[in-house]
Amino acid sequence: MISYADYLQLLPKTELHCHFASTMTATTFIELAARYGVELWGDDPETLFDFADLPEFLVAFRAAHDVLREPADFERVAWEGVRAAVAEGNLRYREYYVNPQYFAARGIGYRDVMDPIIAGLRRAEADFGVGFRIVAAINRRDSPESAVAMVREVIEHGIPEVVGIGQDDLTPENTEDPTRFAAAYRLAASAGLKLTAHVGETPTATPDAVREAIEVLGCDRLDHGYRIVDDPAVVALALERGIGFATTPVSTTICSGWTLDEGHRLRAMIDAGLTISVSTDDAMFFRTDIGKEYREGLMALGVDAATAKRIALAGIDISFADAATKARLRGEFEGAFIALDALLEP
Repeated sequence: MISYADYLQLLPKTELHCHFASTMTATTFIELAARYGVELWGDDPETLFDFADLPEFLVAFRAAHDVLREPADFERVAWEGVRAAVAEGNLRYREYYVNPQYFAARGIGYRDVMDPIIAGLRRAEADFGVGFRIVAAINRRDSPESAVAMVREVIEHGIPEVVGIGQDDLTPENTEDPTRFAAAYRLAASAGLKLTAHVGETPTATPDAVREAIEVLGCDRLDHGYRIVDDPAVVALALERGIGFATTPVSTTICSGWTLDEGHRLRAMIDAGLTISVSTDDAMFFRTDIGKEYREGLMALGVDAATAKRIALAGIDISFADAATKARLRGEFEGAFIALDALLEP
């Protein structure tokens, strides 16, 4: 028999909210920084990622992109990140957020970023059986015009693995302001790309950001969205539209300063019947992994086994994978559930 913690660790999982640069290990980050002369604020992996708030974390997040320069760096991080996630939490499928604008600012072109990432992820898929897709993410610190240009580049290259767009970071005013990039979303939608956005994440965010991402941007799913529970009308809207949420329990303890317990907004989202999946967000920076998000995060929220399985399946349902991939994953997950249920201690 196995404990409930082990059960959660062994459940097959998807991850829909994963920033590619954050799949590095701290050791790799420090190694590459030294190689390329990127000055960090420390060299101790135990203290390097002590952040006071979201804006302070984002400074470090941008630095992670500075240490990825050569094709071999991208391919290495891609492959190693999948291997680690399989070992840490039985990952079976993942979607990555990649920020082309961060790299373009340093003269690294779109294909120079995407091609080695995809090569590494394809190799990992062959080695470990973990499928993937990529979301090109708008950097909200840049202008709306820059966002439109990025979407045009995504459309022009038409890489099959790049299936959608999102928006992350914060604006120069440290706000979310999702509709600032409405023109880029209209362009992406016209090309058939999937749409998501980071909204309702920060302590100062409002449910209106969630509503705008649904009604104005036309998002297919949302990242975070925790502030939705502050407005029952927006909860009702999300339920009516069938909007799913890619949530990241551990990151809320750092970026928002919330405690993971049964009073958390994420638990309220689950109780409201919203479709929830669980991811790491930025594993390296938040000292987390996909197993920990289930084993510690869901346990702290008071989630039972039936709900944990529903969350695992939601990660398939609201993914941007094709129908055949979703059907295959669902069959694999359901089979694994039967085996694990038979081993779970009463």
